[in-house]
Amino acid sequence: MAREVTNNRKIINTIAAWGIGFLIFFPILWTILTSFKTEGMAIADPPVFLFFDWTMENYRVVQERSNYLRFLWNSIFIAGGSTILGIFVAVPAAWSMAFVPSKRTKNILLWMLSTKMLPSVGVLYPIYLLFIHFGLLDSILGLTLVLMLINLPIIVWMLYTYFTEIPKDILEAARIDGARLWDEIIRILLPLSIPGIASTLLLNFILAWNEAFWTLNLTAAKAAPLTAFIASYSSPEGLFFAKLSAASTLAIAPVIVLGWFSQKQLVRGLTFGAVK
Repeated sequence: MAREVTNNRKIINTIAAWGIGFLIFFPILWTILTSFKTEGMAIADPPVFLFFDWTMENYRVVQERSNYLRFLWNSIFIAGGSTILGIFVAVPAAWSMAFVPSKRTKNILLWMLSTKMLPSVGVLYPIYLLFIHFGLLDSILGLTLVLMLINLPIIVWMLYTYFTEIPKDILEAARIDGARLWDEIIRILLPLSIPGIASTLLLNFILAWNEAFWTLNLTAAKAAPLTAFIASYSSPEGLFFAKLSAASTLAIAPVIVLGWFSQKQLVRGLTFGAVK
């Protein structure tokens, strides 16, 4: 009887998990399907799910209208650059807070996290003026710096959490053996934290890739990433849902593929240190 109850519970949990997963994935699936419809079919009422005449016309129009590869490379450089730069800044900060804490370490961490609660529009004007003054407007360097700074609290928090799970005895033994500070960080701390660092890199790359507010306000054409590429299909004449869906599918495809092939590392990193 107990075994039957356990089996039934597993079946219910499995069905519930698949149901929740489908609900989360459905908007992406609907976007992909809409990208293969005509504009008339995309706004049909009632909606048409699978049984329609599939077409590649929207992708052809998108490719002819916009230089997709230029937007793609801009997104790769901006998201990748901001993530790597953020790691270089966050590792020493997280190390000092995890292994050389002070009385105010917790307050500093909370203050850093509180900056994520500030509405972005509240600091847009001063940052916009700074960009004009330093010639960073519509530049890959400017967007890289901004996205690194806005995601830095998350990077520091994640690395701090992973570092605190590493036994301090290992680092103390390395110091006794004559390891210098950078030897301690590079040869001991980072190899032990590879799962956590990998998940941090992936998560922050996705956050930078999907960032729209700053990319739309600080770029025009030269450094515009894929978020601006998607927004270009919204016009005063209205929304072209099929073409917008095609542009969105092209924009999310690289990061979905990256997440799919990196899911083991992501799960491993998110559970790193969960059990001692």
